[in-house]
Amino acid sequence: MNRTVTLKGKPLALAGPDLKTGQKAPDFRMLAADGTEVSLADSRGNIRLMSIVHSLDTPICDLQTQKFEEEAAKFPGVVIYAISMDLPFAQGRYCSARNIKNLKTLSDHRDASFGRAYGVLIEELRLHSRAIFIIDREDIVRYVEYVPEVAQHPNYDKAIEALKGIAALAGQPAVSLKK
Repeated sequence: MNRTVTLKGKPLALAGPDLKTGQKAPDFRMLAADGTEVSLADSRGNIRLMSIVHSLDTPICDLQTQKFEEEAAKFPGVVIYAISMDLPFAQGRYCSARNIKNLKTLSDHRDASFGRAYGVLIEELRLHSRAIFIIDREDIVRYVEYVPEVAQHPNYDKAIEALKGIAALAGQPAVSLKK
Protein backbone atom coordinates (compact mmCIF):
# COMPACT_ATOMS: atom_id res chain seq x y z
CA MET A 1 0.00 0.00 0.00
CA ASN A 2 1.40 3.38 -0.99
CA ARG A 3 1.08 5.89 1.81
CA THR A 4 1.35 9.61 1.17
CA VAL A 5 1.16 12.97 2.89
CA THR A 6 1.00 16.36 1.29
CA LEU A 7 3.24 19.37 1.71
CA LYS A 8 1.34 22.49 0.69
CA GLY A 9 -0.86 20.23 -1.42
CA LYS A 10 1.95 18.31 -3.16
CA PRO A 11 1.69 14.53 -2.54
CA LEU A 12 4.79 12.89 -1.09
CA ALA A 13 5.36 9.16 -0.49
CA LEU A 14 6.02 7.87 3.02
CA ALA A 15 8.42 5.01 3.69
CA GLY A 16 7.59 2.46 6.34
CA PRO A 17 4.50 0.96 7.96
CA ASP A 18 1.26 2.58 9.02
CA LEU A 19 1.44 1.93 12.77
CA LYS A 20 -1.76 1.19 14.64
CA THR A 21 -2.70 1.38 18.31
CA GLY A 22 -2.14 -1.91 20.10
CA GLN A 23 0.99 -2.79 18.10
CA LYS A 24 4.40 -3.26 19.68
CA ALA A 25 6.43 -0.10 19.14
CA PRO A 26 9.36 -0.62 16.77
CA ASP A 27 12.87 -0.04 18.07
CA PHE A 28 15.04 2.77 16.72
CA ARG A 29 18.48 4.30 17.10
CA MET A 30 18.77 8.09 17.13
CA LEU A 31 21.13 10.70 18.50
CA ALA A 32 20.45 13.04 21.41
CA ALA A 33 21.62 16.66 21.19
CA ASP A 34 24.84 15.67 23.01
CA GLY A 35 25.58 12.99 20.40
CA THR A 36 24.77 9.96 22.56
CA GLU A 37 22.80 7.16 20.97
CA VAL A 38 19.21 6.63 22.18
CA SER A 39 16.94 3.65 21.55
CA LEU A 40 13.40 2.78 22.57
CA ALA A 41 14.77 0.49 25.29
CA ASP A 42 16.49 3.44 26.97
CA SER A 43 13.11 4.77 28.11
CA ARG A 44 11.39 1.43 28.77
CA GLY A 45 9.25 1.56 31.88
CA ASN A 46 8.14 5.10 31.06
CA ILE A 47 5.26 6.41 29.03
CA ARG A 48 6.61 8.20 25.95
CA LEU A 49 5.06 10.86 23.75
CA MET A 50 6.88 11.28 20.45
CA SER A 51 6.28 14.54 18.64
CA ILE A 52 7.57 14.18 15.08
CA VAL A 53 8.39 17.39 13.21
CA HIS A 54 9.70 18.29 9.76
CA SER A 55 12.41 20.61 11.14
CA LEU A 56 12.61 22.43 14.47
CA ASP A 57 13.46 25.69 12.70
CA THR A 58 10.15 25.97 10.85
CA PRO A 59 7.17 27.90 12.29
CA ILE A 60 4.67 25.06 12.81
CA CYS A 61 7.35 22.67 14.08
CA ASP A 62 8.58 25.34 16.48
CA LEU A 63 5.04 25.88 17.81
CA GLN A 64 4.48 22.12 18.11
CA THR A 65 7.70 21.72 20.07
CA GLN A 66 6.90 24.70 22.30
CA LYS A 67 3.43 23.24 23.00
CA PHE A 68 4.82 19.87 24.08
CA GLU A 69 7.60 21.57 26.08
CA GLU A 70 4.87 23.32 28.07
CA GLU A 71 2.88 20.10 28.48
CA ALA A 72 5.95 18.09 29.49
CA ALA A 73 6.16 19.99 32.79
CA LYS A 74 2.67 18.69 33.65
CA PHE A 75 3.65 15.03 33.16
CA PRO A 76 6.71 14.37 35.36
CA GLY A 77 6.65 10.59 34.78
CA VAL A 78 6.39 10.84 31.00
CA VAL A 79 9.28 11.17 28.55
CA ILE A 80 8.44 13.58 25.73
CA TYR A 81 10.62 13.55 22.63
CA ALA A 82 10.72 16.01 19.73
CA ILE A 83 12.06 14.01 16.79
CA SER A 84 13.36 15.42 13.53
CA MET A 85 16.05 14.94 10.90
CA ASP A 86 17.86 18.05 12.17
CA LEU A 87 21.49 17.45 13.14
CA PRO A 88 22.07 16.97 16.89
CA PHE A 89 24.05 20.22 17.20
CA ALA A 90 21.22 22.13 15.50
CA GLN A 91 18.75 20.59 17.95
CA GLY A 92 21.00 21.61 20.83
CA ARG A 93 21.19 25.17 19.50
CA TYR A 94 17.40 25.26 19.10
CA CYS A 95 16.83 24.02 22.68
CA SER A 96 19.27 26.54 24.09
CA ALA A 97 17.74 29.44 22.14
CA ARG A 98 14.17 28.46 23.16
CA ASN A 99 15.00 27.44 26.74
CA ILE A 100 13.74 23.88 26.15
CA LYS A 101 14.22 21.99 29.42
CA ASN A 102 11.34 19.53 29.80
CA LEU A 103 11.39 17.54 26.58
CA LYS A 104 14.25 15.80 24.79
CA THR A 105 15.19 16.20 21.15
CA LEU A 106 16.31 13.24 19.08
CA SER A 107 17.94 13.35 15.65
CA ASP A 108 17.14 10.66 13.08
CA HIS A 109 19.61 12.21 10.64
CA ARG A 110 22.19 9.41 10.78
CA ASP A 111 20.21 6.56 9.23
CA ALA A 112 16.49 7.44 9.38
CA SER A 113 15.79 4.29 11.42
CA PHE A 114 12.93 5.97 13.28
CA GLY A 115 11.37 7.41 10.13
CA ARG A 116 11.38 4.03 8.38
CA ALA A 117 10.20 2.08 11.46
CA TYR A 118 7.35 4.50 12.30
CA GLY A 119 6.25 5.28 8.74
CA VAL A 120 7.05 9.01 8.76
CA LEU A 121 10.06 9.21 6.41
CA ILE A 122 9.60 11.30 3.27
CA GLU A 123 12.54 9.76 1.39
CA GLU A 124 12.59 12.25 -1.49
CA LEU A 125 13.12 15.13 0.98
CA ARG A 126 14.96 13.10 3.65
CA LEU A 127 12.64 14.68 6.20
CA HIS A 128 9.91 13.42 8.50
CA SER A 129 6.22 13.95 8.12
CA ARG A 130 4.35 15.41 11.10
CA ALA A 131 3.00 12.81 13.56
CA ILE A 132 2.35 12.04 17.23
CA PHE A 133 2.84 8.65 18.91
CA ILE A 134 2.23 7.69 22.53
CA ILE A 135 3.88 4.49 23.73
CA ASP A 136 3.13 2.91 27.10
CA ARG A 137 5.53 1.44 29.65
CA GLU A 138 5.40 -1.98 27.96
CA ASP A 139 6.32 -0.54 24.53
CA ILE A 140 2.79 -0.78 23.13
CA VAL A 141 1.59 1.99 20.82
CA ARG A 142 -1.44 3.59 22.51
CA TYR A 143 -1.99 6.66 20.32
CA VAL A 144 -1.18 7.46 16.69
CA GLU A 145 -1.77 10.59 14.66
CA TYR A 146 -0.30 10.90 11.18
CA VAL A 147 -1.00 14.49 10.12
CA PRO A 148 -2.05 14.29 6.44
CA GLU A 149 -0.71 17.76 5.50
CA VAL A 150 2.80 18.52 6.76
CA ALA A 151 2.01 22.26 6.91
CA GLN A 152 -0.82 21.68 9.43
CA HIS A 153 -0.75 21.27 13.20
CA PRO A 154 -1.54 17.96 14.88
CA ASN A 155 -4.58 17.70 17.13
CA TYR A 156 -2.88 18.83 20.35
CA ASP A 157 -6.01 18.52 22.49
CA LYS A 158 -6.69 14.94 21.40
CA ALA A 159 -3.05 13.92 22.00
CA ILE A 160 -2.95 15.54 25.45
CA GLU A 161 -6.26 13.92 26.43
CA ALA A 162 -4.93 10.54 25.30
CA LEU A 163 -1.73 11.13 27.30
CA LYS A 164 -3.76 12.04 30.40
CA GLY A 165 -5.76 8.83 30.07
CA ILE A 166 -2.71 6.62 29.52
CA ALA A 167 -0.84 8.28 32.41
CA ALA A 168 -3.85 7.90 34.73
CA LEU A 169 -4.14 4.18 33.87
CA ALA A 170 -0.46 3.82 34.74
CA GLY A 171 -0.97 5.66 38.05
CA GLN A 172 0.76 8.84 36.85
CA PRO A 173 -1.89 11.53 36.68
CA ALA A 174 -0.94 14.91 35.28
CA VAL A 175 -0.04 17.60 37.79
CA SER A 176 -1.90 20.87 37.88
CA LEU A 177 0.38 23.85 37.39
CA LYS A 178 -1.06 26.98 38.90
CA LYS A 179 -0.09 30.19 37.19
